[in-house]
Amino acid sequence: MSETPLLDKIIKNVRVVRPHQDVIELLDLGIQDGKFAQIAPNISPDTGREVFDGKNLLGFPGVVDAHMHIGIYQSLDKDAVTETKAAAMGGVTTSLNYIRTGQYYLNKGGSYQDFFPEVLALSAGNFFVDYSYHIAPIASQHIDEMPLLFEEHGVSSFKIFMFYGGYGLHGLSDQQNLFLMINKEERYDFAHFEFIMRGLTRLMEKHPEARDTISLSLHCEVAEILNAYTKIVENDSSLSGLHAYSAARPPHSEGLAICIASYLASETNCANINLLHLSSRKAMEAALTMQTAFPHINFRREVTVGHLLLDVDTPNTIWAKVNPPIRPRADVEYLWQAVLNNQVDWIVSDHACCSAEQKRSAKNPNNIWLAKSGFGGTEYLLSGVFSEGSKRGMSYNQMAKLLSWNPSRRFGLLEKGDIAIGYDADLVLLDPNETFVVRAAESESQQGYTPFEGMELTGRVKSTFLRGNLIYNNGQVLGSPTGRYLKRN
Repeated sequence: MSETPLLDKIIKNVRVVRPHQDVIELLDLGIQDGKFAQIAPNISPDTGREVFDGKNLLGFPGVVDAHMHIGIYQSLDKDAVTETKAAAMGGVTTSLNYIRTGQYYLNKGGSYQDFFPEVLALSAGNFFVDYSYHIAPIASQHIDEMPLLFEEHGVSSFKIFMFYGGYGLHGLSDQQNLFLMINKEERYDFAHFEFIMRGLTRLMEKHPEARDTISLSLHCEVAEILNAYTKIVENDSSLSGLHAYSAARPPHSEGLAICIASYLASETNCANINLLHLSSRKAMEAALTMQTAFPHINFRREVTVGHLLLDVDTPNTIWAKVNPPIRPRADVEYLWQAVLNNQVDWIVSDHACCSAEQKRSAKNPNNIWLAKSGFGGTEYLLSGVFSEGSKRGMSYNQMAKLLSWNPSRRFGLLEKGDIAIGYDADLVLLDPNETFVVRAAESESQQGYTPFEGMELTGRVKSTFLRGNLIYNNGQVLGSPTGRYLKRN
């Protein structure tokens, strides 16, 4: 008889949470070559080279944070190190990052044929978790480069920032071309959005085998509405802070943009559309209405943990500025109801590390208009959803769907998203009974603050495994960056 083959690692005593099974079973997990190779009760420890005790903790599939921004406010190579350490401490094992040419990021225009290899070079050896990129075609030449990005680099997801049509990252901009670093005769407008969709449809037709995983994501706000309302709100002394910022970027701007984008998707037969960070009742209602109006379009709806945990009355006002804005509590509760009704497809962090020095004005630190937009939060994604979702009766397997399975399927990460034989051995061990208070000082992020400061969450990540390797354990990120670039073609 041949000897029993040794497993590289056995993780024993795990209460396994899977996206398609309601029952939580106490199982052992055998790992070989970075994959789950055996899942069963009472695997003999003699068959493993290494044994780790899961201590009856909940075991979730590694979280796929499908919306992050690495390198937006500081150099990409440095940002990758600190912010994916934060990801690891929150149970995130896959980071999908939006990136574009123009100001911020690499502060360069030009061709993606030149730009994207530089992104990959800066990324290599600096990610603690596996990673990939969504790319925004900013210049007209980028539309023709989408096949190259897909075929050579495995980029299957693209993005449109609708409000950039007349708005910068932080406010009104009448110098769109300088901000986006495009030629004077070019326009980043509805026509450009249409041509991106037509380009994506051609790419799907050229690669029918990848039709289900080639998609277009949209940040839906209309610049003209933002411009007009910002002028009104800035002159209204009765509004300040997050109340003012929400009023200046009103929910109907989201709804209108969603309707325009959806009609263009139908017109161009752009089959796979992701509506990002829906922040309000009006946005969600518009998204659901468009699903009914255009049933042949495969829509996906995203919300962020920030829009599920924060509202306009949060005491951490300046720190919580983000686009689209944090909304009133009624909108927050409506989003939660959409989550519970299975009308939301995935939940993300929209992590964008913006240091305190950059975030607020030194001369006028409480002025919401002078604050930069965006904040980090990937380290609180799983705990935030677990804590608030559990209060509302959300099942563990639905959490696994929203945080792992659904985004991995949409974005072509076919070896991620489940605890199953043959899948990457990405695993999070979470203590469902441990309560903790969010403190920025305890985060691996270089941000130095968090709008979630002081919030009490129940459900703490204790250990994170990436492809079977322990990368975070009991408060410590371990080893050096071993994250791999994921080609999705």
